[in-house]
Amino acid sequence: MPNLTRIANADLSIDVSSLGAEMQSITTRNGKAWLWNGDAAFWTGRSPVLFPIVGKAPDDTLAIDGTSYPMAQHGFARRREFSLEAATPTACRYALEACGETSVVYPFDFKLSVEHSLDGCTLTVASEVENRGDKPMPFGFGYHPAFLWPLPGGEGKPHTVTLGNGAEPKRQPLEKGLLSTGRTPSPFEKGRLVLAGDQFLDDAMVFPEGAGDRLTYAAEGGPALEFRFENLPNLALWTKPGAPFLCIEPWHGTAAEYGGSRELKDRPFTTLLAPGDSRRFAFSVTFPG
Repeated sequence: MPNLTRIANADLSIDVSSLGAEMQSITTRNGKAWLWNGDAAFWTGRSPVLFPIVGKAPDDTLAIDGTSYPMAQHGFARRREFSLEAATPTACRYALEACGETSVVYPFDFKLSVEHSLDGCTLTVASEVENRGDKPMPFGFGYHPAFLWPLPGGEGKPHTVTLGNGAEPKRQPLEKGLLSTGRTPSPFEKGRLVLAGDQFLDDAMVFPEGAGDRLTYAAEGGPALEFRFENLPNLALWTKPGAPFLCIEPWHGTAAEYGGSRELKDRPFTTLLAPGDSRRFAFSVTFPG
């Protein structure tokens, strides 16, 4: 069975599972819960970490230097047991290393570390991917946290996502889970999007470029969550129609393109990591005090 690690301060309490290094709960000092509870009637995920791909591969098959490998949507990290490397009252770090089982589907020597830490009302999730092998390592990486919709205290109010840069990024629709070749006009107006369930009838809203490195998810006249992103240029918003959650997903890497290459290195925004190198990806969210 997975183990749970709890970190807490005077403002926040967070539970993190060893399975996938995935958050299981976020509670503020007033007892309000903010993270989706994983109800299987809608979606069992809560805050999965996506590695070594984001999104789908054609027929769930990747090509790496011409050799095919099976790879499920969003990669294998979210289904693997991580080891607890370090823990303090306000931070914990889990790690996943390459092994015989991972090499069958991803032939690289890697280490993925995921650290959750608290500072006042702010939660930061920072991950590091290391290439411990002797050849360049392609991968995609992303976060997939699901927050309640409506937010606690925001029942009955319109909910919005507002981009800090005020931009109107174009959307790239999904076709059978893969990125279509064209882009459609932005649903944002001067950086602001009023959320509605029917916006997700055709799967996630994916914004490959231009969303910036910060946003606010809020109930009008109610609570607001402030997000910051580091080295995560792609953004997706997703829910299942009728489900009471919104996933705010910052990525570095996207699904493969429909009709495009199966090669991992050819997927949009793939990172190609040199031997001995590492790369950091992080997001933070500040909750109402």
